[in-house]
Amino acid sequence: MQRDPVERAARSEQDLYDVATWEPRSAVDRLAARLYGAILPTVRAVLILVAVVLLVVLVVGGVLSAVLEPEVGALVALSAVPALLLAAYVWRADVTTEEPLGLLVATFLLGLLFAPFAGVVNDALSGAVGVDLDSTLLAVPFFFLVVGPGEEVVKLAAVRLYAYRDPRFDAVVDGAVYGAVAGLGFATVENALYISQQLAANGDGAAVGVTAVRALAGPGHVIYSGIAGYYLGLAKFNPDDAGPLVVKGLLVAAVVHALYNSLAGIAPSLLAVSTGVPLVVGFVGFVVVYDSLAGYYLYRKLERYRRTYHDVGAGGTPDPTPEVTEFDDSFGHGGGAPRSGPGSEPETEPGK
Repeated sequence: MQRDPVERAARSEQDLYDVATWEPRSAVDRLAARLYGAILPTVRAVLILVAVVLLVVLVVGGVLSAVLEPEVGALVALSAVPALLLAAYVWRADVTTEEPLGLLVATFLLGLLFAPFAGVVNDALSGAVGVDLDSTLLAVPFFFLVVGPGEEVVKLAAVRLYAYRDPRFDAVVDGAVYGAVAGLGFATVENALYISQQLAANGDGAAVGVTAVRALAGPGHVIYSGIAGYYLGLAKFNPDDAGPLVVKGLLVAAVVHALYNSLAGIAPSLLAVSTGVPLVVGFVGFVVVYDSLAGYYLYRKLERYRRTYHDVGAGGTPDPTPEVTEFDDSFGHGGGAPRSGPGSEPETEPGK
């Protein structure tokens, strides 16, 4: 920790209070400390309260009221299954101790609660500047400047406000786990909004199609926020560079997110025209390929962390098998104790 020149030169017994060091001594000092201690919890409480109010307004206002119907609720649940499976994979990929269920559930709920923030901002700004998000060419700058960054900030806030501050968030890779879970909560609400709106506009005939589309869109949110969360984990353990690390994670996640939104309206049609396959097949093919590429970026982060974890013996036992093939990509797992598995020399990623 950097110290003032006076502190470095002074004798250890010399009192430097209010000169080069400080601790709460006077009544004003103690008041300042109490106020600071109260500000952050108050801000968190206000944000959560506003998020709850927005969610209630969406339900009472009819936007999400249909989700309370058993049939619609079942469709929403089905649409979230692929995202849930992907989040579970990221959780299993955590080579350190398993994350407590309470923190995972709290992060999911915060991701769910904060989702309306992004929806309100997207709708308000797109209306203010006259951007039709279904008009791809005009919407592309909006995706990169508003939708991608805004939604990724909201999901990362769901991690930062609670799980990040918990001492059980004790490894860099934990950031990816909680980021993925926040993305799952966000995707669940977004799916509910789309399914409810489509059913209201087109009736039950649209149920299967819109559910399938939302099921394909959900995993992307898990991937994007998993990437941003990984860098948030790096930030926690590199406080001197925490700001740039958080910005880097958000920048990568937002660009990947916005690029998906931009291409989703173009690539499937081009694929269908060039290959002669139905448009729906082109859309499925595009999503699978794009999510695979984006997911591979996150996978490489998790895999490199896993291999290094075992290579340095961070789990308490050095890796007994130093030689593995380049195709060895399995993840170790176990109960509450540190997980173990094969490892190898960490790979160096291009440009890192």
